[in-house]
Amino acid sequence: MSALEFRAMQEHELDRIIELWHACGLTRPHNDPHRDIEKARAKPASEVLVGLDNGKVVASVMVGHDGHRGVVYYVSADPDVQGKGIGRQIMAAAEDWLKAQGIWKLNLMIRADNTAVRSFYERLGYEVEERTVMAKWLDASMKPE
Repeated sequence: MSALEFRAMQEHELDRIIELWHACGLTRPHNDPHRDIEKARAKPASEVLVGLDNGKVVASVMVGHDGHRGVVYYVSADPDVQGKGIGRQIMAAAEDWLKAQGIWKLNLMIRADNTAVRSFYERLGYEVEERTVMAKWLDASMKPE
């Protein structure tokens, strides 16, 4: 596949992006993608980027930072065209966005059972760093069963 065009999402692309996230198995019942996108777009330290092939959204990523380290969520590539370098391109776009913000490191969290995506990120140069990730649900009603 040829190089995609990358930019911040536009409002009319919201449904397509959420459709893409569902198709890639990225959504969870306790995460409302509409709300997540709205929050990301409301802050200057985060954005939802899209990758376009002839004007069609075929990839997306939610990217943000805390002023020191960046993070990505909802990294997606249309399942119909996966395996053609789209994931690599959308991650490069996220990294470029973070670099433009003055961020020097990107942290990833991957579910332990998602071994396929782990090898994808390793091929992109990401390494496992031994850390303990802890969490506290501030709204218990959002905690998955």
